[in-house]
Amino acid sequence: MEWRETYELWQNFEDLDAILKEELANNKDEELLKDAFGASLSFGTAGMRGVLGAGPNRMNIYTVRQATEGLATLIEQSGEEAKRRGVAIAYDSRHYSPEFAMEAAMVLGKHNIKSYVYESLRPTPVLSFAVRHLNAFAGIMITASHNPAEYNGYKVYGADGGQMPPEDADNLTKFVRAVENPLTVEVGDKTELLGNGTIDIIGDRVDEAYLEEIKAVTVDQALVNEMSDKVNIVFTPLHGTGMYLGMKALEQAGFKSVHVVEEQAKADGDFPTVASPNPESEEAFDLAEQLARSVEADILLATDPDADRLGAMIRTASGDYQLLTGNQIASIMLDYILNARQAQGDLPANGVAIKSMVSTNLADAIVQSYGLEMVEVLTGFKFIAEKIQQYEETGAHTFLMGFEESYGYLIKPFVRDKDAIQALVVLAELTAYHKKHGRTLGDALQAMYAKYGYFYEKTISLSFPGLSGAEQMKQIMHTIRTEGIADMGGLKVETAADYLAGSLTYADGKESKLTYPSSDALKYVLEDGSWVAFRPSGTEPKIKLYLGVQGESQAEVEAKATEIEADIRNLTK
Repeated sequence: MEWRETYELWQNFEDLDAILKEELANNKDEELLKDAFGASLSFGTAGMRGVLGAGPNRMNIYTVRQATEGLATLIEQSGEEAKRRGVAIAYDSRHYSPEFAMEAAMVLGKHNIKSYVYESLRPTPVLSFAVRHLNAFAGIMITASHNPAEYNGYKVYGADGGQMPPEDADNLTKFVRAVENPLTVEVGDKTELLGNGTIDIIGDRVDEAYLEEIKAVTVDQALVNEMSDKVNIVFTPLHGTGMYLGMKALEQAGFKSVHVVEEQAKADGDFPTVASPNPESEEAFDLAEQLARSVEADILLATDPDADRLGAMIRTASGDYQLLTGNQIASIMLDYILNARQAQGDLPANGVAIKSMVSTNLADAIVQSYGLEMVEVLTGFKFIAEKIQQYEETGAHTFLMGFEESYGYLIKPFVRDKDAIQALVVLAELTAYHKKHGRTLGDALQAMYAKYGYFYEKTISLSFPGLSGAEQMKQIMHTIRTEGIADMGGLKVETAADYLAGSLTYADGKESKLTYPSSDALKYVLEDGSWVAFRPSGTEPKIKLYLGVQGESQAEVEAKATEIEADIRNLTK
């Protein structure tokens, strides 16, 4: 359907939401209208994410209804037990998140599918926990993660509490796309559904169970007790969901000197104190750093709006503060956990850590130094969750930690997604450990590099907005696949992995099969162990470029990275 026809369909819809109707009446920008009505919001393996507004290519109550209608169809095909088990629904602090959550519940209710809805905002990891704790068939999280304020999103979880694996997600996507007109999706009566229990308001009963499980995240309680008032922590939830449970978890563990950035403590979908509520960004720490200097904080911690990602700044020997990458945070946590558990005689011989294919090789070196195994999976925490489930069913391995370079970590598997609340507790504890031994975390980081080698990673996101963006991304990936890469930064390619074709090609031309699920991603390992990867985002019009280098000094790895990055950018022009 030509975009003008779709636009007129929405404009003439008699029962259109009043706010969206007003937006359409005031919006005369043809390019914006063409973008909003010329395509449908992409629904992929991680759900959907987009700018708020009217149109099928925007986040609004109708696109939420459409996505939920697809989920309802999937649940109905799974039988009556699936409908009784129902869906857990949570939401973050973004605009219209509570409304979208209730719209989803009302669509499910129209199909007589039970839903468990939080009465107020909650972190994404708590939604993952709730699915498992309530034995729900699925979960919905209304969030746009760390995107700017004009965004919102919709993520679907499976019965294990992890984001849906590819096969289930593909089926769900088909059902969502089969809904031709989102304006016509029917919803149940809210009052009636609440009255007969089809919609069940959760309250805080699941929070209490979650906090009980969080106790196991602390490795050395005696250490925390000793250092509880000697470690200065600055914490900011960046106007999101992390405040209540983050503080509860730190207090429960025993930390007594936690300083909250009050200007960012209140949930606010405008995120008024930051350009973007992204804990990867140094700018997001501006207010936290001001507070840190006044209280001489040892570590600064920030959760993103749905509290699944955690960023950190650490105190260095000079008294300055250094922003850590997601890879550095994961590595310093992993090193502490393995060391502490080994000291306690609690390090299992079959222990395994799991990382995504674009995460640091420093973690491999750490794990291997303890005689343990590092497992690599595709990008997406659902693949880490799948491995955890597999290990629990077979007993072959004991899960120790999982992480992605994009600031996502999981320590204990009672959650099956990234959990910034767990990471808060571990980072506070390891700060206490190093302070007890007279070290700043800057000292600890440098000691880690001296022991395992120097590693440097970088992620580059290239945006391809508008209707032509998707085609541009496809063309770039196609060109790289067909033309191949012989070298990067003056280093020869040793292996080329194509996760879509399922093939691994060696420098001598020989090939072998990959054992990963099919995914649109490419990874090239260079002759010195450095690597580059290319992957289109599943939720945004972006291609993500990754590089990882290793060497004997910081200067060496930074120089290598500069040369490799120049070659990567030339490939994607």
